[in-house]
Amino acid sequence: MVHRVQIRRGAQKQLNRIQEEHRQRVIEAVYGLSEGPRPRNSRKLQGPEGYRLRVGDYRALYRVDDEAREVLVAEVWHRKRDYR
Repeated sequence: MVHRVQIRRGAQKQLNRIQEEHRQRVIEAVYGLSEGPRPRNSRKLQGPEGYRLRVGDYRALYRVDDEAREVLVAEVWHRKRDYR
């Protein structure tokens, strides 16, 4: 079952700030969610409904709507933000 991947405007802006070599890896991983929206390197979040995808030093926050077959990427950040 293939899901459609949508990237919110804010997440797209965050992606544009990432260095090109890392940006390409993150984009490939995000669009890879269309084939399997819950890969092994993702974690279900405890609070809000959603998942966190790990791509090297970067993280992507996303939600999965199985009925509509959509994946919505809400945020992308560098992992150092988690340690501030």
